[in-house]
Amino acid sequence: MDKQRFTLAVLTILPLVVACGSEKANSGSGSVEEQRPVTGVDWRVQGITTDGSAQQVHGTPRLTFDAKNGKVGGRLGCNAVNATATVRATQITLGRPSTTRMMCDASLMGTERALLGLFNGSVGYRVDHDTLTLTSGNGTIVRAVAAK
Repeated sequence: MDKQRFTLAVLTILPLVVACGSEKANSGSGSVEEQRPVTGVDWRVQGITTDGSAQQVHGTPRLTFDAKNGKVGGRLGCNAVNATATVRATQITLGRPSTTRMMCDASLMGTERALLGLFNGSVGYRVDHDTLTLTSGNGTIVRAVAAK
């Protein structure tokens, strides 16, 4: 009779042990970390890649997407920029950019030209914690971080 009780106890407890042991390490309290949205965040450009080559970022370029108004605004390094922006699940359609027309140092203008490669078309996007990655069809990749 003791053998039957032991077997029954093992068969009862074993599934519970297996279920509890399947949790990943460092999963914290079980709460899910909230993913930052692409809209309503001041994104500071940290990196630009064009034609497979990393470009140095000059100035303090930034972009902010406004879902309510369907716009994007910010700075490209030298000039301010505004355009229409339709944000979908993994893609943003950017309209033709409207910019101020100041001339600045050549390094700032180089950053600006690279960022203008995002506009007037669709870009894929991915948000990973506080980092936004934009990828255009022409090969321009922009990495930006959320301003603190």
